[in-house]
Amino acid sequence: MTSTARIASVRARQILDSRGRPTVEADVTLDNGSFGRACAPSGASRGIYEACELRDGDPAHYDGLGVKKAVANVNEKLASAIRGQSVLDQEAIDTIMRDTDGTASLERIGANAVLAVSMAVACAAAEHERVPLYRHLANLASTVPSMPMPMTNILSGGAHAGRGMDLQDFLMIPVGAKSYSEALEMISHVRLSSTRLMKDRGLTTLLADEGGLSPGFGRAEEAMELMVQSFESAGLRPGDDAAIALDVAASELFEDRSYRLAGEGKTFSGAEMADFIFDLARRYPVVSIEDPLDQDDWDNWRRFASVLPNCQIVGDDLFVTNVERIRMGIEKEAANAALIKLNQNGTVSGTIDATATAKAAGFAAVVSARSGETEDTFIADLSVALGAGQIKIGSVRSSERLAKYNRLLRIEEDGVLPFAGVSGIYGHSVAEAV
Repeated sequence: MTSTARIASVRARQILDSRGRPTVEADVTLDNGSFGRACAPSGASRGIYEACELRDGDPAHYDGLGVKKAVANVNEKLASAIRGQSVLDQEAIDTIMRDTDGTASLERIGANAVLAVSMAVACAAAEHERVPLYRHLANLASTVPSMPMPMTNILSGGAHAGRGMDLQDFLMIPVGAKSYSEALEMISHVRLSSTRLMKDRGLTTLLADEGGLSPGFGRAEEAMELMVQSFESAGLRPGDDAAIALDVAASELFEDRSYRLAGEGKTFSGAEMADFIFDLARRYPVVSIEDPLDQDDWDNWRRFASVLPNCQIVGDDLFVTNVERIRMGIEKEAANAALIKLNQNGTVSGTIDATATAKAAGFAAVVSARSGETEDTFIADLSVALGAGQIKIGSVRSSERLAKYNRLLRIEEDGVLPFAGVSGIYGHSVAEAV
């Protein structure tokens, strides 16, 4: 191509996400007319070590949740900083933006501002190269693309559902699926089965932020039983065809050095919390557990991981897609998998580095959406590009989730990408895990 593929203009605006809250959308246009657009997601259950999301704090404007400052930072600072840069040098552009901010957590310009631009740059580069986004990202990361195994919310509590249940999410992994499209169909069957079972029992079928059903059970065991019943009602064998993943989000339960589970009516020490979650994993077909303990409870994380060596132990708040936090977890043997969230890191290249650090240590990687999403499908391409093996989007409900599931169906049509299946799950032998 004769074009220099340099950035000609950058423009941002405030739009609304799936919770009706403002977020940043950025457009990047190149000197040859190629164009990229991307939107920053936002989380409800956030780790304290995440990159900083900049909000206006003006109560007269979206109850203080506006992002006009972040938008202005794109239009007035980042645009001039990266104008004229080659769109093909993602790392250099991301470095310029980080340097322009000048803080480790991107608190001045805002990680939501920086990330929206970083993603839009990658989208513009893919259009310039006339390749699918996942191909461009795989070239950036020097990875081999594959179709991911979906990990999908069926029942939800915690910060995603007004604390209706102590544990945040009860998810399904279709471990018996032989393709992505088969996995998605199995998930849909289980989601429908759960809805029918709940209606038959007179339970509420209200939806949580990510589309999971929110029955408001007091005890986690009740949710686990419903998960197993939903598998069986859908004609699937628990453990062989469908398995359970838990997102405990334990940092949300941690207060005054104790874990307070209101629904259970119990207060646990770190060791007792670990035993409580271990007992659930022992009695049900659980193959993955996310954030079973607080983000700073390193000793109990290590103990927990040693008790369940063949189960996937995922660090989310623990690692926050941060290379240094992941390295600490590797050194302390605190987990064996990392959740990968773009907005925790703040840039595309930083997210690629975090994923590479985890995978180099033999950790599994799970590319994840946030509770506040848009119709942007970037993470679908990212999960494929990085060969992450797993993706966590949310339930098969609501357009901001389905846009990503459907994008993966279109990518699968290429017909040349292998399906990760259970191989992407750490300790993927279900029999051993349970």
